[in-house]
Amino acid sequence: MARHKLLLFVLAAVAAVVTLMFIPKPEQELIYTNKEYGFTFRLPESWRGYAIITSRWEGSPVGGSEIVETGPLISIRHPRWSSNRPRQDIPIMVFTTTQWEALQQEQFHIGAAPIGPRELGRNQRYVFALPARYNFAFPEGYEEVEQIIESNPLRPLD
Repeated sequence: MARHKLLLFVLAAVAAVVTLMFIPKPEQELIYTNKEYGFTFRLPESWRGYAIITSRWEGSPVGGSEIVETGPLISIRHPRWSSNRPRQDIPIMVFTTTQWEALQQEQFHIGAAPIGPRELGRNQRYVFALPARYNFAFPEGYEEVEQIIESNPLRPLD
């Protein structure tokens, strides 16, 4: 009888070890941190190796063409992006709170879209927004970017 109990214990211990070996590891969070403007952006593991592309957005007065406002445009680029096979970037426009208020009051506009950028978040100094029609061309990966955006990945630092 003691021998059966020992055998049962050994089998139970082996089963526990085997079970532990097959528990999937949770995905590590991948977070882009921008200390200059004060925000973080959560990305799926498939974006590990991403690149940051910086450019500028430009704003013109309604009915005019001269540039009256500018600001940073930070694009998070998928690691599988290539010039032969471009993928959808995640563009983040950065506005000062004063610029954002002026944009909301239609003192200037950005691009030809009849709607303005969509706010993603803000801290005390900046408003972070998604450009209108950023995915208008429907490049590869645009559905994934939409899912990422819908998960509210941007967190202000303040």
